Amino acid sequence: MKLKNISLTQLSVNSANDRHGELADEHAAIEWLLTHRAAHMRNLTKDIVAEGRVYEPPLVHEDGMRYVVYDGNRRTTCLKLLAEPQKAPSTEWADYFAARRTEWKGKFPDRVQCHVESDRDTLDEILYRRHTGQQSGVGQSQWDAAAKSNFVRRTGKKTRVNLAEEIELRLRDAGHIATGIPRSNMNRLLSAEAFRNRVGISIVNNRVEYTHETGKVTAALARIANDLVLKRVVLEDIWNNKGKRAYLDKLEKDGVLPTAVDALPQNKDFKKTKPIPKPPEKDTPAPSVPAPEARTTLIRNIDYGLVPQAHTQRATDIWKELQFRLKFGDHDNAIAVLFRVLLEFSVENYISRRKLTTVHVNDKLSKKFHKVLDDMLIANTLEKKYLNGLKKFEQTEPLVSANTLNAYVHHKDFFPSDHHLKSMWDTLSGFIVACIKA
Repeated sequence: MKLKNISLTQLSVNSANDRHGELADEHAAIEWLLTHRAAHMRNLTKDIVAEGRVYEPPLVHEDGMRYVVYDGNRRTTCLKLLAEPQKAPSTEWADYFAARRTEWKGKFPDRVQCHVESDRDTLDEILYRRHTGQQSGVGQSQWDAAAKSNFVRRTGKKTRVNLAEEIELRLRDAGHIATGIPRSNMNRLLSAEAFRNRVGISIVNNRVEYTHETGKVTAALARIANDLVLKRVVLEDIWNNKGKRAYLDKLEKDGVLPTAVDALPQNKDFKKTKPIPKPPEKDTPAPSVPAPEARTTLIRNIDYGLVPQAHTQRATDIWKELQFRLKFGDHDNAIAVLFRVLLEFSVENYISRRKLTTVHVNDKLSKKFHKVLDDMLIANTLEKKYLNGLKKFEQTEPLVSANTLNAYVHHKDFFPSDHHLKSMWDTLSGFIVACIKA
């Protein structure tokens, strides 16, 4: 372990911290911490001022002339804003840090002792073993479900099936490669369903399945394996989601990745017929089945394959609130309003990314919704049957008209129904995910 005293001005709060996923820049990361961890940040600032130091050196990685913080972003934010309160994102926070600065005893430090780690894998292993205690914000703040999900998506950890090992076996059987794939890098590259789907595979029930024509997928995986083996692509290139997307975009441009034309009508590979269970004996009582837990959130707690990106930051924040924080019974009105906002942001993202010329500035959401459906049908973005189903469903149950989501937002006598909202989400979820991924 290398310890080094680093200037506060050289430390950079990580804009791709696993707490929140990828944000636009350091300023956005600081604002996120102060918004979503306000009480913790105040408590931690008071503790640092009272003690006159931080007890654990921030974990950093050198990046050019700066050092990006991978653990200790809260501590670093507190120190940077104590040093320069005027750089806080609001007047309230600037006043708070200025007041705490006056309480500092002695000379305020301009350098911080940091743990400098050059090896990316070691960084992840350190992060993996931390974040277990909160202590009201004084200790390390424990990752919530969303942060853990971001970490797993970025690193590929805690996936029961060893995807890289499975890929190596399949490539060997197909005669493409013998052995020697850097497995940790392969798992990192294909850590999220969004990335796996672009290559033409998916993990379903802990099994690897092809989503596209087998020969095309195998050729794409062989190209990726060769790039990793020959070190044309190294850990630094695919360290974060931005690097992964850039590499896959290049493969897509080169015609390596499978396209919509290669998609299989259904995933037939690797499925086995389940044995027919024996009927229970007459005297044997049927086993009791525990009742399933009630669904308390709008968005089910499953991985939809979304990867945090800067241009969908607001939509991603709303998604996390609807999936992890807002509960039916306590936040029904907030859920209804944010559902409508998420749908609108998703549609706007699709229109922007696809550069749809059919959409006009004065179009209402319902019209934009239909135009996006039309474009998805042409682009074969989703199954035709599903998209046509949305069109038919919208005719009898207007999803984005004043009778439903719009009324939830604007009508004082139209009260949200959790059953109705859940049904609408289950109907629209595939469409919304496709819009955000566009």
